[in-house]
Amino acid sequence: MEEKMTFKITDENGKDVEYEVLFTFESDETKKNYIVYTDNTKDQDGNIKVYASIYEPDKDETKLHPIQTEEEWSVIEKILNQLQEEVQGENE
Repeated sequence: MEEKMTFKITDENGKDVEYEVLFTFESDETKKNYIVYTDNTKDQDGNIKVYASIYEPDKDETKLHPIQTEEEWSVIEKILNQLQEEVQGENE
């Protein structure tokens, strides 16, 4: 069984929330590293909530930074769509 990578973030209320890392990648387009993760909660449509941030893997203490441009969101959406197509293809 594959071990899940997790991390905790303290939210604005001081509560620790655990997140599961789905994947990380470096974009050739933006030259930044991204982490895509979830808290495994669902939205009103029943879809698992997924979050993405910029991170610097070479730092001793990992800090997550917000994604601020449409270009960056476009890169992440492209990868998520590719992964979703692969999963759907495996399940057919």
